[in-house]
Amino acid sequence: IGIISLVFIFFTMLMIFSVYTINVFKDHSIEAFSDNKSGSIAVIEIDGVIMDSKKVIENLMMAEEDRSIKAIILRIDSPGGAVGPTQEIFQEVRRIDGNYDANPKKGKPIYASFGSIAASGGYYIGAGARKIYSNPGTLTGSIGVIMQFADLSKLFEFAKVKPEVIKAGKYKDIGQPSRGLTDEERSLMNVMMDGVHQQFIRDILLLREKKIKGDINAIAQGQVFTGEEAMNIGLVDEMGSLWQAGRKIHQDLHLKGDFSL
Repeated sequence: IGIISLVFIFFTMLMIFSVYTINVFKDHSIEAFSDNKSGSIAVIEIDGVIMDSKKVIENLMMAEEDRSIKAIILRIDSPGGAVGPTQEIFQEVRRIDGNYDANPKKGKPIYASFGSIAASGGYYIGAGARKIYSNPGTLTGSIGVIMQFADLSKLFEFAKVKPEVIKAGKYKDIGQPSRGLTDEERSLMNVMMDGVHQQFIRDILLLREKKIKGDINAIAQGQVFTGEEAMNIGLVDEMGSLWQAGRKIHQDLHLKGDFSL
């Protein structure tokens, strides 16, 4: 009887935890859109390393379809992440906003608000918004691409470990820790990384070409700027917190009621 009772108690606790977890995630997905009912401005957070685009894009599409929402603020606090998901979010931001060729005529306006950091992919996504707000001390930029490999062959040799690799394809084992890159492989990877870097720069210039002060190729060497420095060179439009940005957008769009987050 004691064992049966323990099993029942454990099962009950598991069910309670499951229900609680579901409610937490349910509330979180709605929260991004319900914080701003009086101002009709949705705040969608992009927080942490970007490895997947699905949730952010789902939230963007929910805000797009909700007629009571008149504008979207992307609250970005990210050091970057994977290229593919970043580009997918960027593309959806541009589609929803309708700001092609830096000439907004249709769609739902999307703005970016930078938190503590908006670097690399975090900045990439922000560059798709029609206007970027940043704090003076926000770490901004890092317009570059990086890929790292570790050559552990000496360590394997010291540990008397001999890895065996079976492959089909000349370059299939590029980056394996059991050996370093050949000159040919290093050249191949450099070409690929340069291509992605140029994609990054090209997408930034789609909306910010007339705003950038100076040579974009000099600015886009992976360096990090403060928000204030970023504004001086055209990577950011205005200084302001999320709340200041919200009030300004609320005023510019002539929305009714008081703005609140």
